[in-house]
Amino acid sequence: MRQRISSTIVVIASSPSRAAQMNSPNPVQVRCLETLGDREIQGLSDVLTDCVEGGASVSFMSPMTRAKAEAFWRSASASMARGERVVLVAEDAAGAIVGTVQVIWAQPENQPHRGELAKMLVHRRARRHGVGAALLAAAEQCALSAGRTLLVLDTASDDAERLYARQGWQRVGVIPDYALLLDGGFCATTLFFKDLRGAPPRAPC
Repeated sequence: MRQRISSTIVVIASSPSRAAQMNSPNPVQVRCLETLGDREIQGLSDVLTDCVEGGASVSFMSPMTRAKAEAFWRSASASMARGERVVLVAEDAAGAIVGTVQVIWAQPENQPHRGELAKMLVHRRARRHGVGAALLAAAEQCALSAGRTLLVLDTASDDAERLYARQGWQRVGVIPDYALLLDGGFCATTLFFKDLRGAPPRAPC
């Protein structure tokens, strides 16, 4: 089923603390995109390349080329056009994309209530400023607006694990030797889920 999600803008300050949010001069915007144009593909490719070069295990191996990054996002764009996923972006005050996350709607027909959180990526220069938490909250909001009440994800990042735990996600367990690191060695992944039915009501995205 095609999910219709309208564009939204959520203004989030560049510091994770509420007090700093009120005084920060450098807010970011989180937008739920309907399509990916060339500008978005270029910005998203910058973020993906930076994360992989920084050691993130997000389905790619070295060398991480620009062609691979752009091909991934063009494939994601086609999937968006089929109504299979939504892509959210975080943009800084200058309009540059500094982070992204996806919610994948395409699930088996007996799981219409479920979505999968994927490709949570924050550029290294924008980390430690609440961008990941803002993206996560917006993704949950979009899922609720689409009638999804259960989200699942997996991660190989200790930092990401701490973020998900702080935001109320439940840790299920670890699968060893799940994927390859950039250097070819194995890494484990940790599974999480979140039941959104207990989440407070949010404005539709």
